[in-house]
Amino acid sequence: MKSMPQEIEVWYLIPGIRRKLAKFLVQDYKMNQKKVAKILGMTESAVSQYLKNKRGSEMKFSRNDIELIRKSAYRIAEDKSESNKEIYDLCVKFRGSDSLCEFHRQHDSTIDKDCKLCC
Repeated sequence: MKSMPQEIEVWYLIPGIRRKLAKFLVQDYKMNQKKVAKILGMTESAVSQYLKNKRGSEMKFSRNDIELIRKSAYRIAEDKSESNKEIYDLCVKFRGSDSLCEFHRQHDSTIDKDCKLCC
């Protein structure tokens, strides 16, 4: 199926980022699901699904990507009003990344191996 990079971001990247953020906020900052849901602007059931890998688990991140998400979780834990900005900034950072481009190629066989569409 042919897909645009923006579709990959919406369908896979953003849920993957949210899943990692939810896990870090619960594990590293001892927040409960209700608080994480409020901070990230989602339902408690969505947080539960992220924590159980039922949602957002398709996207695989590199170690460097995970470290960027962990740093964002720290900033979110410090200033709870910044979650949307952190998620947006992560999306911008991941555009054209090896992780995202490889994922896009796996979901769209028409993409050339030297694609620079979102760089």
